[in-house]
Amino acid sequence: MNEIKFIEELKKLNISSEQNKLLKLKKYYEILIEKNKVMNLTAITEIDEVYLKHFYDSLTISKIIDLNLYETFCDIGTGAGFPGIVIKIFYPHLKVTLIESMTKRVEFLKYVIKELELKDIEVINARAEEYAKTNRELFDIVTARAVANINILLEYSIPLVKIGKYFVAMKGKKEEVSTSCLNLLNTSRAKIESFNLLNGDERTLYLFLKQNKTPIKYPRKYNEIKKKNL
Repeated sequence: MNEIKFIEELKKLNISSEQNKLLKLKKYYEILIEKNKVMNLTAITEIDEVYLKHFYDSLTISKIIDLNLYETFCDIGTGAGFPGIVIKIFYPHLKVTLIESMTKRVEFLKYVIKELELKDIEVINARAEEYAKTNRELFDIVTARAVANINILLEYSIPLVKIGKYFVAMKGKKEEVSTSCLNLLNTSRAKIESFNLLNGDERTLYLFLKQNKTPIKYPRKYNEIKKKNL
């Protein structure tokens, strides 16, 4: 996906692509590739592939929710900043929190934020389940683009979501969502959107509505979560 095609596809998502945003994105790509030489940030390095599988893919969240209507956004397990930093570039009004457990990646994210001169964005060096214990119901939108099972992601994420707001899971193929998990977390499944990237890769977006406070015992400790999903 070259930049021209990228812009065309953003129009279909009703996302504006002003020159300053595109320049920040290009600089982000350059930093990513340079730092990737000494860090394990991404296996995808060709520019067209990065624009499709990282940048555009991050923005497909707009297929299931209009981020213009919200103020606070949290990205769990952001890694090299996908989707969080891409979202911040194209939705600059959002106050963004990135959660990442690996210290080297946290340092990379802080460097990117400084170089791109992004405002109202912070990086938290923590595991999601630990952060969620003491930072409950802070965000309008929480998302995860991680490989973990969707029921695990729900337990990590829902405690962070404000009552009446949303968690978006950005996944590949469809996964089975546990009804008991949703009930225990006082959450309902609001919408599912399935589609394919231009290269044919499958994508599935899940939108979950938090209906009431999350019981204080969730999220459990990491070992308990891994041993038995809700």
